[in-house]
Amino acid sequence: MESLGEKLKSAREAKGYSYEYVGRETNIAHRYLEALEAEDFSKFPGEPYLLGFLRNYGEYLGVDVDELLSLYKSIKIQEQPTPVEQLLKSPPSFPRYLVAVFIVVPLLAVGALVSYFVFIRPPLQPAGTNIQQLPMEYKLEGSTLERRFYQGDTVLIPVAAEQYKIELRSMDDPLALVIPGGRVVLGLSESTNVDLNGDGISDVWVTLSDWERSSPQSGALIRFDIAAETGDLAGVSGETEAPVQAVFNSINAYPFTLQAEFQGYCMFRWEIDRRDRNERYFARGDDLSVQAQNGVRLWVSNAAAVKVVLIGAGRTVPLELGAPGEVVVIDLRWIRDNDGRFRLNQYRLQ
Repeated sequence: MESLGEKLKSAREAKGYSYEYVGRETNIAHRYLEALEAEDFSKFPGEPYLLGFLRNYGEYLGVDVDELLSLYKSIKIQEQPTPVEQLLKSPPSFPRYLVAVFIVVPLLAVGALVSYFVFIRPPLQPAGTNIQQLPMEYKLEGSTLERRFYQGDTVLIPVAAEQYKIELRSMDDPLALVIPGGRVVLGLSESTNVDLNGDGISDVWVTLSDWERSSPQSGALIRFDIAAETGDLAGVSGETEAPVQAVFNSINAYPFTLQAEFQGYCMFRWEIDRRDRNERYFARGDDLSVQAQNGVRLWVSNAAAVKVVLIGAGRTVPLELGAPGEVVVIDLRWIRDNDGRFRLNQYRLQ
């Protein structure tokens, strides 16, 4: 029979989730997730915190919460066995008023806990939904802010001596932002300049870098750049003005698979949909296959040591990365054209 920690770990690994990813989705700190899987309950500031995190983590992974709580109780019982000598002793005689206190106080505590869980405590959200319950407000304090936003989140943009608010109002297609005096809409990989104070001059560039309409719990990766510091759109993204290669062309941006076959020793790093980054040293004969929704970024220490193909919509397209010994950084992501069609472009960043 699996232990409490084994159940949590196997459920997380079966879904392919890292601690960092689960932490962002559930707002549970990395160290507490590790402690639950290691059954190291000393890491928690108190049992109410422990039980709350255990419930949220179990529900997020789709594990039976009642079973997890039962396993936790069993662990606590095993950690605090009653000595045989104590069981054989005659029960001590207590004054009657102490007996009453020992009975009434626990009953009051149980009543308070029941009232909290039934009438006060907000219901837990089902697994797979966005754990974030309240909209968050952020502030652009430098020249750039890039993070994942959820519906209802806002960002304050300083212009001269004033602060202007932009709110993520809708995560439909296209995504809608409310700005002072109106709204703007963005599709995947689109950018727009926004005039916040109505003086006819662009104040901020807004770019939708990553977003999945079918997965609102993943949020939308949005970048804000002070317009006076960005210049044109190519300067915002840091890419060359034109893509090296347009891999796929379609009316929709669809998931695709990247397959890499290594011909020699190579350090290979990959980042999926701008959030899941991995790196590893590969040798001749190794291979790798990853799937992405919106894009993949690659770092390759020896461009000629790996052959890469992209597979999507029944097509297989080879990619040209570079020359022997060349270090390259390649960005592959969907871009919406002016005519509304999508192209999966290959950009050379280094």
